[in-house]
Order: sequence, then C-alpha cells, then structure tokens
Amino acid sequence: MRFGINTFLFTSPFTNQSTKLFPTFKKWGFETVEIAIEDPAHIDPAFVKAELDKHGLACGSVCACLGLDRDLRGTPEAQKNALEYMTKLIDQMVLLGCPSLIGPVYSAVGRADAVPPAEYKQQWKTVVKHLKTLCQHAEKNRKQICLEPLNRFETDFINTCDQALKMVKDVGSPALKLHLDTFHMNIEEKCQADAIKKAGKLLGHFHACGSDRGTPGNDHIGWEGIAQALKAVKYNGDVVIESFTQDVKVIARAAAIWRQIEPSREEIAVKGLKFLKKALK
Repeated sequence: MRFGINTFLFTSPFTNQSTKLFPTFKKWGFETVEIAIEDPAHIDPAFVKAELDKHGLACGSVCACLGLDRDLRGTPEAQKNALEYMTKLIDQMVLLGCPSLIGPVYSAVGRADAVPPAEYKQQWKTVVKHLKTLCQHAEKNRKQICLEPLNRFETDFINTCDQALKMVKDVGSPALKLHLDTFHMNIEEKCQADAIKKAGKLLGHFHACGSDRGTPGNDHIGWEGIAQALKAVKYNGDVVIESFTQDVKVIARAAAIWRQIEPSREEIAVKGLKFLKKALK
C-alpha cells in the first residue's frame, strides 16, 4: 500500500511548471502523486517522469477530467472527445510509468438529472461500448482503468459500488477495476466497509477524504471499519488524499467548496497522511 496526494489540492491545471510541488510532497512523506491531466497538451510526460524520479516519487495514477464536452453518454461529439482524450491519457501513462487511469471515466462530472429508464438503459449500453474500446487500449498497454462512483449531486449515472460492479461485469475486461472514495461512499453507501468488501479483488484504487472533503481523520467516517475491510480484501494499491480547498478557485467551484473547511492545504496533506499511515498500516 502506497500513500499519494492528488494535485487538485494545489493546482489547476497541472503543467510542467507544477512539478515544483514534488519536493514538498516528498518532504511531507508521500510516495505517489495522482496527476489530474486536464489537457494532454499541458505536460511533457517524459519531463514529468524525470522530475518524479529526481525526487523519489511515482505517478501512481492519472485522474481523468471529464466535462460536458467529454462525456461517454453525451452528444456524439462529446463521446468522441472523451474517448480520444482518455486514449491519449493512457498513452501518456506509458511514458509516466503510471499504472492507473482513475475517476468517473463514464460521464461528465456535474451531469445529474433524472432520465426515463429506457433512456438510462440506452446510455448504459453506449458507455459499455466505449469502455470496451478504451479497455482494449489499456490492456494492450498493460494499464488499468479504475471507475469511480460519484455521489448523487455530481452524477445521476453511477453512484454505488453495486452499479460500478455491474458496469465492470458488462464491459468484461480485466483492465476495468473499481475506484472507491470515502467522501462519495459516505453519501451513497449504507456501510463503507461493506462496499469495500463487495468490491473485493476488483478494488483497484482508493481515495481517502474527510466526510466534508477535509482532512482524513478529522471527521466522522468509520475509519476503523474501512481499515479492516481493506485488510480483508488484501488491498495493496494506492491510498490517495483527494481533498479540496478554496485556494484553487476553479476546483473549489466545481467541488462546491464555499467555505474554509480546514486551516490550510498543508494541514490536510500532513495531518491526513499521518492519520492514514497510522490507521491503515
């Protein structure tokens, strides 16, 4: 099990210049960096890999960033854009030495509206078709795609572990895994530990966030049960802090961060990491 930090806590977009954050991440004790690549043109993956190596870090995951112009169940153009974008991310992951593409890879974040069952069923078939194509590319490059259920306010498509498992089954690719997040599970699952156990060997990535998107451990989440469940399924992937503050304005708006949840970003990272290392290891 490795501990990582998502770059959205400190910057948007991530560019070559953002690698200046790496020495600080290393000093704080992180082993991996989860890089949110909003546009593949923003980085030179060979340069970023060299900077990671220089500071003894690894790119543990690349976070897919999907808006209305990138949506596997959106307009034909949005579907095409999303598929091309994530294909490019997988290509960059090869150069970054990164194993996992993570996040809500199925649809635009923030698209949440009730649709008739027949329309939902058709959207589901469309996403399955596209994920089959994307997973073929991932398999060829020996990468995995970790699909993240989001809470009901951020998507109407996949909210729970059960729904995510159904998508994995329907796609039928060994490259497709689950990505669970304590913030989203806190809203959607009856019991986070049970959801983790249900995911089992298909759990490929894990986000550890406070119940309010703040510091892990400074909240009401049942971390002891989560730790036991991760141990029960023999999870050995990355555990990443993905919290947000008002400092990065575009992300604060997207994640509905309207107030100062914690004193600082450094506190989220440092205290969160200290807590997670104690609680999960």
